[in-house]
Parts: sequence; C-alpha cells; structure tokens
Amino acid sequence: MSPFPSSARSTERWRHLRLTRDRGVATVTFDRPEKLNALTFGAYADLRDLLAELSRERSVRALVLAGEGRGFCSGGDVDEIIGATLAMDTAQLLDFNRMTGQVVRALRECPFPVVAAIHGVAAGAGAVLALAADFRVADPSARFAFLFTRVGLSGGDMGAAYLLPRVVGLGHATRLLMLGDAVRAPEAERIGLISELAGEGEADERAAELARRLAEGPSLALAQTKALLTAELDMPLAASVELDASTQALLMHGEDYAEFHAAFTEKRPPKWQGR
Repeated sequence: MSPFPSSARSTERWRHLRLTRDRGVATVTFDRPEKLNALTFGAYADLRDLLAELSRERSVRALVLAGEGRGFCSGGDVDEIIGATLAMDTAQLLDFNRMTGQVVRALRECPFPVVAAIHGVAAGAGAVLALAADFRVADPSARFAFLFTRVGLSGGDMGAAYLLPRVVGLGHATRLLMLGDAVRAPEAERIGLISELAGEGEADERAAELARRLAEGPSLALAQTKALLTAELDMPLAASVELDASTQALLMHGEDYAEFHAAFTEKRPPKWQGR
C-alpha cells in the first residue's frame, strides 16, 4: 500500500461498519447484530475501501476486527447477497467475487497487524475474514464454519484454499473446506486456527490488549515482518533468505534499531518511532 494520499479526505464515518480509534489502534466492528453481522455488498465494499485508507495513514499501528452482539460474523446475507447473485450475469458475479477477494488481500497486505476478536459464530465469509487476520483471539463460545460447499459452491472462496492449509495444514483444511462442519474453540485452538483462547466473554478485551501491545511496538519492524510472512509463503529458500537479508540491511539503517542500542546501553525501555 502506498503511503501517499490523494486529494480525497479520509472517511470518518462508514455506513456499513463502525470505526473507532484509540492511541494508534483502529477498531472496525461489524454492526448488524440483529442479523448476526451478516455481510452485504456495501459491507464488503466499505471494508475494502476502509483498509485502503487506513493503510495510507501513519497513525494506524494495529487494527482490531470485531463483531457486535451474539457473534463475530455469520457470512454473506442470504437474502441480500445470495438471493441477489442468482439474478446476476457472469460479469457481475466475477466483479463481486473479485471484490470479496480484494478484502482478503487488503487484510493480508495492510502494513499493520490485524487482530480478530471472535465470539460466537464466524461462518462463511466471516470465517475467512478471521482467517485473513494476523491473530485470532477467541472466547469459548467461538465456532468457525467454512460453509461454502453447504450452499453448492467451492470451499476455496476468498482465498480460503490458499490461507487455511498454511494455518492448520492440508489435512485439517481439506476436512473444514469440504465438509463445512463447525469447529468449536477447543478444537480450533488444538489445530492452530486461533492464536489465543480467552476467557468467557473476554475476546474483545484480550484482542484490544494485544493490539495495544502491537501498536506500542516497533511498527516498521512489525510491518516488514508481516510483509515477509506473506511474500515468502511461495518462495524457494534461496529467494526467501535473500529477501530477509535485504530487509534487515534496510532496517539496520532505521532509527528504531539505533534506539534499541541506546536504550539497552542506558538501561531503559526503547522509545519506538516506527522508522
């Protein structure tokens, strides 16, 4: 994402999402609790555009993705999306599916860590959005279900067939994407689908704490680490270690690297500047 903004101003209020900011942490909340935060065309588009805007802002150092009410996100709205897509031609369907993929790419490519706070259901597209986050903090009520085959579609939707095997392994990914069975929090933790199992009702709080910790850290180093984790998924080892070497050489010229040495010498905590 380029840090250079256009003449357009940043959007502070979004129609289909709720955005709050606090000391470098942006929190994006799906806010249709009466529909278990089911996604609409507008919600996808807002999330795509919001992530692009936040990626250009130096002030955002971590993001929390959360859901209002009884669950995280139940996926695409059956009436507003599935019903509507039955009337679309191939070109329109391709545009829609590309848009949903752009949201996942934006989550993976944004230059700050993303923490998903999950309680209740994370199903269909909701499960993939959680999967695309860098960290998934879930409470015991959380359950994940990749439901695409249950509606007659490929389980490889929105990059799920790319991301899920890399998180839980091919065997578990095959089972989850083909069968569409729900995975509850204890099993999700066992297979590596969640990063932290919080206490009952504590997922939002624990996710916020993790986001604050990340936001207070060396943001440039974290951004480069995220970029390398994504870029090197398909690289041979020789290309991977060369990219690591180039990245480290650049960061060694950074102010944060020098600040660590000064702080260590002076026996004080580092004051990270993100450069």
